[in-house]
Amino acid sequence: MTRRFFPSAYHLEGRLLILAALFLMLYASALSLSPAVRARSWEVDLRWDHWIGVVIWLVAFALAYDQSRKRLPGHDPYLLPIAALLSGWGLLTVWRLYPSFGLRQSIWLAISMLIFLFGLRLPADLGFLRRYKYLWLSGGLLLTALTMLLGTNPAGSGPRLWLGCCGIYFQPSEPLKLLLVIYLAAYLAGIYPSSAAPASRLRLLPLLAPTLIMTGLVMALVLVQRDLGTVSIFLFLYTAVVYVASGNRRILLYGILALLVVSLSGYVLFDVVRLRVEAWLNPWSDPSGRSYQIVQSLLAIANGGLFGRGPGLGSPGLVPISHSDFIFAAMVEESGLIGALGLLTLLALLSNRGLRLAFGAPDGFRRYLAAGLCAYLVGQSLLIIGGNLRLLPLTGVTLPFVSYGGSSLLTSFLSLLFLLHISRRSENLRSESLRLPRPYLSLGAFLFAGLAAAALASGWWGIYRGPNLLTRPDNPRRAISDRSVRRGSILERHNTALVITLGEPGHYYRRVLHPPLSNILGYTHAVYGQSGLEASLDDYLRGLKGNPGLSLWWNHLLYGQPPPGLDVRLSLDIEIQRIADQALGQRAGALVLLNASNGEILAIASHPTFDANHLDETWEQLIRDPQSPLLNRATMGRYPLGELSAFLFPQGINTSGLGTLPQIYLPVVQPVWENDQLTLSPVYGALAAAALSAAGAAPTPILVVAVKTPTAGWVILPVSREKRQWFAPETAQQLIAPLVQPQMPVWERVTSVPAGAQSRVTWYVGGTSPQWQGIPLGIAVLLEEDNP
Repeated sequence: MTRRFFPSAYHLEGRLLILAALFLMLYASALSLSPAVRARSWEVDLRWDHWIGVVIWLVAFALAYDQSRKRLPGHDPYLLPIAALLSGWGLLTVWRLYPSFGLRQSIWLAISMLIFLFGLRLPADLGFLRRYKYLWLSGGLLLTALTMLLGTNPAGSGPRLWLGCCGIYFQPSEPLKLLLVIYLAAYLAGIYPSSAAPASRLRLLPLLAPTLIMTGLVMALVLVQRDLGTVSIFLFLYTAVVYVASGNRRILLYGILALLVVSLSGYVLFDVVRLRVEAWLNPWSDPSGRSYQIVQSLLAIANGGLFGRGPGLGSPGLVPISHSDFIFAAMVEESGLIGALGLLTLLALLSNRGLRLAFGAPDGFRRYLAAGLCAYLVGQSLLIIGGNLRLLPLTGVTLPFVSYGGSSLLTSFLSLLFLLHISRRSENLRSESLRLPRPYLSLGAFLFAGLAAAALASGWWGIYRGPNLLTRPDNPRRAISDRSVRRGSILERHNTALVITLGEPGHYYRRVLHPPLSNILGYTHAVYGQSGLEASLDDYLRGLKGNPGLSLWWNHLLYGQPPPGLDVRLSLDIEIQRIADQALGQRAGALVLLNASNGEILAIASHPTFDANHLDETWEQLIRDPQSPLLNRATMGRYPLGELSAFLFPQGINTSGLGTLPQIYLPVVQPVWENDQLTLSPVYGALAAAALSAAGAAPTPILVVAVKTPTAGWVILPVSREKRQWFAPETAQQLIAPLVQPQMPVWERVTSVPAGAQSRVTWYVGGTSPQWQGIPLGIAVLLEEDNP
């Protein structure tokens, strides 16, 4: 039976490695084509450099598979494929982000695999690790201590946790984790040689004193370096290995208390820890400052959605340290929730196999070593993934097998090597060891609970909160997408363009053709966000709304982007609009002209205005200008009506029922009564004037009329044509009759109103009389000056 098992296990391992290779080949191919997909053109340079890493990966794992079959008969068939897929996926992600780092990571992969292949020749019982446990740990401590004297940082600044020079660096704290696990397993194997002894029979403190001293030295040394993430890992590893060996639940309580003490001490003593905790608790309070990393990580995960943007089509480079600390967020942005669940599933399978072979090991040393290695690989993965998902504060540790870093990669493959050695002797016991003891089950339950929490958090940020996060003004991914996908134009009623997109794919930019309308049309900018119609119509202009669902799905699947945006038509008349802007000139004020019959806005102006084409040059000046040129006075300004209140709203008309004017697609302040007088925005003044011109019936103001869809052409947007009868027709006639001008069939009224202790505003309202042969009109002009 055992003989028949080995060939089937080898075949399973081979098939799994082939599947991993196929996945990476497809991923690498998609990465090569990504520049053409992003530009939607073949007139670009494709990416080929990452195939160097693919070739190194293929050769390395082909040799590893061949040699492990010969040297380790009966080893676990899942461990090598899991490590292969994780390391290959991480390698391609590093290549995608920073090709120079990708080349270094490929070299480190080759070095790690050479050491792995050599390690396959080690004695099966790993006795040399047990015999020289103090030597191994002391050597690791010495190397780590050297960083306090000779340490450096490859980035040029920050904690000096590395040794090396000339582009070659080594971080001793990474293998120190492995050496600590080896030491603990070797020492505890002498106390609990085969299975956990009852806690009551053994006094823990005297027995564990040497381990406490050695582990305390390790933690103190790393704590001095302010590497709190590594300290947390050491503490977790110590608790996990001692608990598995002793079965004493008090160890868990002591570990939790020690973690709290270390965390509180770090919070009090170190500013960097305090800043990270505060950013974790409330990242939205300072998204562009101390919380920038975590906010950008969450935005990357939200941008991935369910299926991701596709290899090479996201913007993971916007996340700081995306190749190392935040590589999980970088991978999820381009592979989506499906990719996150896939990676977490691999870690869950690694945890399952590691704990099963731990209990099936032939002696206590290898049993505790396997459990500790499993706790190290999966526990550290949870720590950094939790930081990416805001489940935990950021710690700065690496994701084993995946993150950039030679020290981490080498340590991960050494852990894999020892697990394979241990699995060689535990295969025959698997069928008899399906039921794990409580300590192993507790450790497994903890790791699985952490992975489940990470899966739920990925869905929370990627699916549930994703749509809201992506609309944040501090999300630069939308602006980056605009450079590759043509944004729809904004047209006036005769299809004359007001805003268009110019340039080539990858270099698109927005141009406002009538700059005085910038207050109304708004802007969409990578730094300053969006405003005006560019913001409220963004879903149409970006192509997310109005396109067929199949088109949206296909473009997202193929390009990781929405289809080209849709053109939008407004009710404005550009000739009348030019006259209105010219009339206002440099005065501060606003003008709104309405078709009193159907409510369409023919002209809307707010001055002083700005030029949305030159925000980069003028932004600082604009936000400091006391005249507030960025404010849309036509809809957002609120001014007192004075004596016009009784004229425009006679007989106590309830102004609270005027509505929010949704068809304007602009923010509008509501009329309010202040000090027994009505204050409102010019658009409401024009609406009241239109009601007088239309025999007392107030139309629904409309600014956005139609959208041009790819299937049906111009489609009129659903709007309410309902009119509200504010007062009887005869009342309207009585009010405007004295104001009709003898030379033309229009009525008008001008008044100056106090607007503060030393300021006044001037209102002009007017419209057409019943003798007017054309469409009825209503107009309101507001000047922030005393100028009747």
